[in-house]
Amino acid sequence: MYLITVLGNLLIILAVSSDSHLHTPMYFFLSNLSFVDICFTSTTIPKMLVNIQTHSKDITYEGCITQMYFFLHFACLDIFLLTVMAYDRFVAICYPLHYTVIMNPQFCGLLVLGSWLSVVTLFYCTVLGEYLSSAATTNNSRSSSTASVIYTVVTPMLNPFIYSLRNNDMKRALKNSVGGDVERK
Repeated sequence: MYLITVLGNLLIILAVSSDSHLHTPMYFFLSNLSFVDICFTSTTIPKMLVNIQTHSKDITYEGCITQMYFFLHFACLDIFLLTVMAYDRFVAICYPLHYTVIMNPQFCGLLVLGSWLSVVTLFYCTVLGEYLSSAATTNNSRSSSTASVIYTVVTPMLNPFIYSLRNNDMKRALKNSVGGDVERK
């Protein structure tokens, strides 16, 4: 599942960067979401795979804090980028004649940068403080593990399929970038 997540999201980034028809705000945000999804899953899954292989659940305090920092960072970025993508679609639907003026490249770059900076300024102090100060509580570990796998592995793995493979422009770009010659309609 991890390999599917990484390869699927890398294919989206490759398709968007290599096809000039996909150099639009929506695909710019989608390629940023793909990058964040790769980073998000890469913060936890490699360590989890090592733990499964070695039958060990050990992690150093520093390793835990580092992993938590990046995990929260990329999880929040996912949320902000999905919000920015929703705003992009809102403008496209509600203000179609003004779309190219509103969603210009500078504004799109600012939205992505704003997503990154918002995560740092709004969430880290609160969330990191909460995790560091709260005592560890034990819930049902099986249901917690299942939930963790779903949001750390399954969701980022499905994003390329949900956002891209049902889109004809993306299918064409993927076929072109993988090496297939596709007729243009």
